[in-house]
Amino acid sequence: MENEETKPLVLVVDDNPLNLRLLRGMLANSCNVITVDNGPEARDIAETERPALILLDVMMPGEDGYEVCTKLKENPSTAGIPIIFVTAMSDDVSKVDGLRLGAVDYVTKPYTKEELLSAINLHLKLSNNG
Repeated sequence: MENEETKPLVLVVDDNPLNLRLLRGMLANSCNVITVDNGPEARDIAETERPALILLDVMMPGEDGYEVCTKLKENPSTAGIPIIFVTAMSDDVSKVDGLRLGAVDYVTKPYTKEELLSAINLHLKLSNNG
């Protein structure tokens, strides 16, 4: 089993406390997890902690996930962090918008645990070998 230092750090951003708890529980065995419920805090943590991956909701009050993604990609110190949108917005336009803004993947709710973990593991491997 990996020790805490070798586990990748994943930042989870969602304004719904239940979603944060579910994702933290899902990732606890394989990742170190930081959860936040708003975009500005997520951007601050991304800059200081440099997570290996960010899971980002789209629909949040204040800065939505698209704004957060745009600002992260515009900041040279966070631009390289892979972002996976995890959202209920499942229409094609929303998916294309998210990917166009720089996300590496777009997983729609409801998702299966296996689907999301597969996407997370894939992008963690790609970012380590990139």
